[in-house]
Amino acid sequence: MGLGSDVNRPRIGFVGLGNMGGPMCSRLLAAGYDVKAYDLNESALEKVVGDGASRATSAAECAIDADIFLTSLPRPEHVSAVMSTALDSLRAGSLWVDLTTNRRELLDVLAADAPAGVGVLDSPVTGAVDGARNGRLTLFVGGTVDEVETVTPVLSHLGKVIHCGPRGTGNVVKLVTNQLWFITAAALGEGFAVGVANGVELGILWKSIVDSVGDSFVARHDAPSIFAGHYDPSFTLGLCAKDLGLIGELSEHVAAELPMTIAATNAFQRALERYGGDAAELHVAKRIEDDAGLSFRLAGEWTPPWEQ
Repeated sequence: MGLGSDVNRPRIGFVGLGNMGGPMCSRLLAAGYDVKAYDLNESALEKVVGDGASRATSAAECAIDADIFLTSLPRPEHVSAVMSTALDSLRAGSLWVDLTTNRRELLDVLAADAPAGVGVLDSPVTGAVDGARNGRLTLFVGGTVDEVETVTPVLSHLGKVIHCGPRGTGNVVKLVTNQLWFITAAALGEGFAVGVANGVELGILWKSIVDSVGDSFVARHDAPSIFAGHYDPSFTLGLCAKDLGLIGELSEHVAAELPMTIAATNAFQRALERYGGDAAELHVAKRIEDDAGLSFRLAGEWTPPWEQ
């Protein structure tokens, strides 16, 4: 697939410069790519323009010259809105890679409407804001072998690329990883509550968890946000509920009850109803603190993930 005069340096269009998209765009600029960027948030756009991006005045303008067009947006409906104008601007031979955690059926619908010769891939990411800033994300890519080989040199600047299968499988894999994250995050708060309520000092409890079979990415990466009391506002309860809804849709294809997933969904829904959709993701643990009259504060230098 021809991508401009220098196949190693395709022209990039990037729409969506939020907590994850902004750092990803900046990493591509630091790697020397020609990036045209767009976001409704002017301050987010100014940040990447300061890092060397060209300013686009619309998503369609961002797409028109792109060899590889990247979107990183909060929700499926945002992808629909952006692509309602940007999709027709893509040229034959270009590739659209959606980095959003999305509904796989939506990508199929949009791919069917894409201009002839435009490839469509899904590549949701995991690794949080610090992973986006430091190039330590994992990217779950769905597409043909040729398409994935073409975009991998670009995406590799963002982290580890895993080809999951045809288009749509990237979102399935990402949602499974989030399914397990949500279950673990809800369980971590319960574990802290049982230990603290029965007289174990929180610091000792945490060190014991991470040095045992109870260890997990959540215990190591997310627990400090609970200890600090900010609960990691880089991802909200509203977005957790969105992903849990998408996980629920995938679960309908399983001919068995999934009680752990149901329990995690209920735990996050209770937290959302208590604190609101804009509250930080780990309020799923704060709800337990508040109801039990416990505190999960722990003294220490807990650098927020988005500053690491």
